[in-house]
Amino acid sequence: MDRELNGAMRSVSINSAQQNGHNNGVANATAGVDETDRVGVAPGGGGVLSNATATKSLATTNVAGKQQPTETQKNSTKFPQSPQQIALLSAAEKTKMVHELCQQLLLADDQVQELCYRILHELRRGLAKDTHPKANVKCFVTYVQDLPNGNERGKFLALDLGGTNFRVLLIHLQENNDFQMESRIYAIPQHIMIGSGTQLFDHIAECLSNFMSEHNVYKERLPLGFTFSFPLRQLGLTKGLLETWTKGFNCAGVVNEDVVQLLKDAIARRGDVQIDVCAILNDTTGTLMSCAWKNHNCKIGLIVGTGANACYMERVEEAELFAAEDPRKKHVLINTEWGAFGDNGALDFVRTEFDRDIDVHSINPGKQTFEKMISGMYMGELVRLVLVKMTQAGILFNGQDSEVLNTRGLFFTKYVSEIEADEPGNFTNCRLVLEELGLTNATDSDCANVRYICECVSKRAAHLVSAGIATLINKMDEPTVTVGVDGSVYRFHPKFHNLMVEKISQLIKPGITFDLMLSEDGSGRGAALVAAVACREDILSGKRK
Repeated sequence: MDRELNGAMRSVSINSAQQNGHNNGVANATAGVDETDRVGVAPGGGGVLSNATATKSLATTNVAGKQQPTETQKNSTKFPQSPQQIALLSAAEKTKMVHELCQQLLLADDQVQELCYRILHELRRGLAKDTHPKANVKCFVTYVQDLPNGNERGKFLALDLGGTNFRVLLIHLQENNDFQMESRIYAIPQHIMIGSGTQLFDHIAECLSNFMSEHNVYKERLPLGFTFSFPLRQLGLTKGLLETWTKGFNCAGVVNEDVVQLLKDAIARRGDVQIDVCAILNDTTGTLMSCAWKNHNCKIGLIVGTGANACYMERVEEAELFAAEDPRKKHVLINTEWGAFGDNGALDFVRTEFDRDIDVHSINPGKQTFEKMISGMYMGELVRLVLVKMTQAGILFNGQDSEVLNTRGLFFTKYVSEIEADEPGNFTNCRLVLEELGLTNATDSDCANVRYICECVSKRAAHLVSAGIATLINKMDEPTVTVGVDGSVYRFHPKFHNLMVEKISQLIKPGITFDLMLSEDGSGRGAALVAAVACREDILSGKRK
């Protein structure tokens, strides 16, 4: 079956511009809906495709009789006129050109359905013992089987490492879902991010020691939950091997090593504090745990921030790599690491020239394909690449660019949220952003086009995430599911939540209800809760006095 599907997936070639172009001109029937809703809608819709239907769709995508574009054609959009000719066009004609170029960034309903099927296919490959080694979506077992029940008590440390900063937290869990929390953020200098693993963990251990001293727990022996937000192959609740670095990290001597042991070794080298590292987890696990402490229906954790990932509660019999010790426990938490979805080409049918540009110039070409289409680390750069192409063609800003606009990484993802936060017809935030980019002569039409480009990129990201979440909800097949969500893109983008709710509602099976719950400090408090639940279970089983 896998061989047959992979063959079909290699042969399929869907051009997003062609797909979206079939039904252009659909009326925008809903007041207040952004211009991106004018993308063509495929007939049908509703729940995720069945295996049979999806397999058929894979095999028959090319039957329309249209010549499929070559890789070169898909990778580069050419304009028929010169920049000098384009500059003379009317504002309406330029806007039309912007919308035509952005068609490739919009996902038609049939493409989203296809994505749901492919995500499910990759999840199953990650869960199965035979296909796991070659799977891109690894579906790592977290060894977390117990969720918070509200009875956790005591002081716990949390270490949250997952970006250019890390946090140390001291959390005191009390009765009635009450807690006290103190925390501090520590920077990780660039030379440490790309230095040695020993340097990184010595830096972390030093900051842990300083934190405990500052908060008067220097002499106490405390349990610690370690949020490590990178692809991790866990071998136990306190043992996990780094699969690969992401998010700009490239510390030597850490890949394929047990990061818990590296942290313990660094603490031991100092010899000045007593810390029991009793759980390692991903930030998605922490997000789920933090929400589950208050909402016992929370069974999925989602991060849409610097990175993109999800975890969910899976039936033990589906997780073939998990050797269950307690037959009374029917579920285990799975860390999907779905940022790598598409590394095998499964996303090529919706990738654009801009996605390929991002990938080629990234620190990890060919890896984290899904994440590069979604996360905050790349969203601003995707918008910048579209703006540069439009400007060089003479469509935007009368062809006048700037040094900042032409510099990689200087269109920050926060600009996307700020621009989309403007009320319709108002471009106050947009003009402030453009001024920061050195573009001071933008017309209202330019601003409207910039906002449209931002909407296309962010809407696509929301729909890609929604396809993944809907697939998990349908796979779990429970009547009510809460999704705990964290990350800067979800938290700060003004439309991301609503875009997700709308799209997930279209994709889940009839009769299932869901809600999205903003996590309160999942990677921090969630880590402490994993440690607390581990201590609770150890006490119940007699392992801990």
